[in-house]
Amino acid sequence: MSEITKCPKCSSEYVYFDGSLYVCPECAHEFSVDDHAAANEGPEVAKDSNGAELFDGDAVTVIKDLKVKGSSMVIKRGTKVKSIRLTENPEEVDCKIDGSSIVLKTCFLKK
Repeated sequence: MSEITKCPKCSSEYVYFDGSLYVCPECAHEFSVDDHAAANEGPEVAKDSNGAELFDGDAVTVIKDLKVKGSSMVIKRGTKVKSIRLTENPEEVDCKIDGSSIVLKTCFLKK
């Protein structure tokens, strides 16, 4: 078994194993070895509602009617969105719909 020396949340060195999980006494964060390994992997990739990887320039379809905050505009289900742009957040994409620049969550899109 490999030794976990620091908490992934607060970097505390006082992490201990509590039977099934590692526990940090300073921030009360509980994590397993798999969680710690996943946190140290590379950057996340943007995926649509079906799990397909999204890239800059992809065309996607909206799967649910979406109300646009701060506007009376509604994006209808089935609206095709061309040439999306990925953002720093893998759960969001930037796009243009009817001339308006909008950020959409990837969970409402399919390739």
